[in-house]
Amino acid sequence: MRAWVLLSAVLWYLAGGNNRINVTNTGTLIVKDFLESLSGLYTCTLSYKNVKAETQEESVIQKRYDFMIFAYREPDYSYQMAVRFTTKSCVGRFNDMFFRLLKKILDNLISDLSCHVIEPSYKCHIVKIPENDLIYELFIAFQVNPFAEGWKSLCTETIDCEEITNHNILKARDRIEEFFRSQAYILYHHFIKTRPAMRFVEHSFQVARIDSCRPGFGKNEGLHSNCASCCVVCNPGTFSPDVDVTCQICVSVHHYGAKSCP
Repeated sequence: MRAWVLLSAVLWYLAGGNNRINVTNTGTLIVKDFLESLSGLYTCTLSYKNVKAETQEESVIQKRYDFMIFAYREPDYSYQMAVRFTTKSCVGRFNDMFFRLLKKILDNLISDLSCHVIEPSYKCHIVKIPENDLIYELFIAFQVNPFAEGWKSLCTETIDCEEITNHNILKARDRIEEFFRSQAYILYHHFIKTRPAMRFVEHSFQVARIDSCRPGFGKNEGLHSNCASCCVVCNPGTFSPDVDVTCQICVSVHHYGAKSCP
């Protein structure tokens, strides 16, 4: 004998409740501007009647569905970069002057993107080139991030600001890569016979992406393998006070997205 189903009710439950959550007449759960605090267990109770066609006998059936829902963000991108230049000597002030000038040039190159150079450093080493004499080289390293002064003004129309900052940092990376590519081109085409003492070492530019998470978020590939690169809200019992990618243990934390350990 065949039976047919009559939908009766769909109920959603979240511990604590929230005015950002609504349920439509058809039982669809709608959440507006999902926040860290909205993470947790969501329970859906589906109630319906099972009616036998021949006898019209009714039986009420309830089914419960549990969903764990977590707030997450895309990681904030920054880039670690390294490059080498030849120099006349490891002694004297010219290396420092060149280093400061290079930083200023790069900052100006990406300032309209609200990106800037941070943690710049350099060391001078004597390098032995095969079949050549010893030469002096500057090993320069720096980071580029999208949080220069005034960056928050870009995010007035969206709460997902990482979409904007990550887009800008990618453009900044491309500009800097093109800058150093042009150095190699200029060196090859304009200084064939007499090369300047302080010059870009071709193929020396290196770049690597660094991910960071906002406070209250961290990466956990074990718990969230379906989104291993995501910054997921820290669970109760953990917290993240800075831009690290790991939520730290804190047993006194009882809510999602903790930024400190009381």
